Amino acid sequence: MIKKYYSDLKREFREYDRAKLSKDLMAGVTVAAVALPLALAFGVSSGADAAAGLITAIIAGIVIGLLSGSSYQISGPTGAMSVILVTIAARFGLQGVFLATLLAGILLVIAGIFKVGRVVSVIPTSVITGFTSGIAVIIALGQIDNFFGTVSVGETAIQKLLSYFTIGFAPSVLTILTGLIVIFIMILWPKRWQQVFPSSLAAILIVTLLNSFIFKWDIPLVGTIPSTLLPENRLFLGDIDISTLTGVITPAFSIAALCMVESLLCGVSAGRMKGEHMDADRELVAQGIGNIIIPFFGGIPATAAIARTSVAVKAGQQTRLTSIFHSLGLLLSMFLLAPFMSQIPMAALAGVLMVTAWRMNEWVTIKYLFKSGMKVACLEFLITLVATIVFDLTIAILVGIAFCSLMFTIKVSGTAEVTISKIDPERLKRDNMQFHDSYERVRVAYIVGSLFFGSAGSVRERLDYALKDADVLILSMRGVSAIDFTGTHTLLEFCKNAKKKNIKLYFTGVQHQVSDYLEKGGVISYMGKDAFLWSTTDALAKISEQSGFVTEQAGS
Repeated sequence: MIKKYYSDLKREFREYDRAKLSKDLMAGVTVAAVALPLALAFGVSSGADAAAGLITAIIAGIVIGLLSGSSYQISGPTGAMSVILVTIAARFGLQGVFLATLLAGILLVIAGIFKVGRVVSVIPTSVITGFTSGIAVIIALGQIDNFFGTVSVGETAIQKLLSYFTIGFAPSVLTILTGLIVIFIMILWPKRWQQVFPSSLAAILIVTLLNSFIFKWDIPLVGTIPSTLLPENRLFLGDIDISTLTGVITPAFSIAALCMVESLLCGVSAGRMKGEHMDADRELVAQGIGNIIIPFFGGIPATAAIARTSVAVKAGQQTRLTSIFHSLGLLLSMFLLAPFMSQIPMAALAGVLMVTAWRMNEWVTIKYLFKSGMKVACLEFLITLVATIVFDLTIAILVGIAFCSLMFTIKVSGTAEVTISKIDPERLKRDNMQFHDSYERVRVAYIVGSLFFGSAGSVRERLDYALKDADVLILSMRGVSAIDFTGTHTLLEFCKNAKKKNIKLYFTGVQHQVSDYLEKGGVISYMGKDAFLWSTTDALAKISEQSGFVTEQAGS
């Protein structure tokens, strides 16, 4: 992995010149403008503070960007991650968040070393879409207090929402108005200006200036943002509490799983945009190292972000220096703009997150999903969405995949077909073979499809039926592309049953991958290798020889 990293770096910076450096610098500044309001917003929504989000974006951009499995990934705090963190913060405080981040980083490094990156490619599109939409709903629900100026209790977004029925819901008109101004600016902001000046940054700038110099409304503000990368509230090895450490092990797995899914899906999506392949396993190691380091600076978990990454690619990004320049831009903002950022209304950040949550939804895919009329896929999307809102995010993905697997099993359980036929004299003539009396009690079973636990039962029934009027049964398995333990065991039991009835069996056209399973499952050793032939005509020729006839097959 290290050798490949150096090799990729040499290729990435081959013929690097001043023009490419200029493009990386401009792309980095553009991404920093997009990342600044999001970092502040996600820091607050995670249960930490705006400074934690900003520090996370800075450290992640440098460390993860430098070690990344691609040249284009931009990492930082994300909305999906804040959904997990707000629950950890409510239960264990920020020290719990820091410890969970550290453990998640270690898990990601292990996952990368053991090449777990390819696992994400098996997650169905309907599950990913439902998962993303569920996260968007949770982000929006989590911003109700900041947007409406209300107070709620509870660890999860659902618990906070339900608490309004007991403690009351008293919104502030000024707070709502502040959030609405941000939303309207972001919606109405001209697209042609977006690349030059992002709508989220413009909305926060306008609202903060209006409130600071004109309206001066008494509404909650972000508060003090320290101009340092080493705030007082950060992880110290000497302060690690064993009870907290054991308590955050499960959330750490959730953080690691979410980071894995987000980072690799972002890499695949942006990779198509740039025409570059990502080393998934090295990306996981980079994400892991970054998340191990970040809590010691007081940051929260980071992952690759599709919004920032796509902006970088569209802005002309050339190398991983774009990520580093974006971090340096945020660092300058922290030192130079900290007094201004402390005056940002919380409702303004809530408005940014509301619009971000809406835009997170993959509306084109959702429209295609429901318009296509694929009811099972729609159900997979809805189940994953609901599971994401109600349960832990990792559980939601597992529920979605499990449901997809169940539906697929049900769908394909009847796809293995068995056709029983007698020996056709006319076909023998075409093959230059004679029909002999020994063929009268020969039957050929043509099996087509996957022979696995979902179809093994129906296949066994058809084969048992073929034994009723046969002395010899030829199993033509050229159409069987896959087999599992149940299918192998079913064939072994069938062979034993046929032997009890003194019925001869031959297997023909068995593909290599199926043959491996039959060998491991003891079918080949039980039947003997002589029972396995290339074609049905070979089996008929052998039957003829054993019956005392001489085959006249041309070229045999």
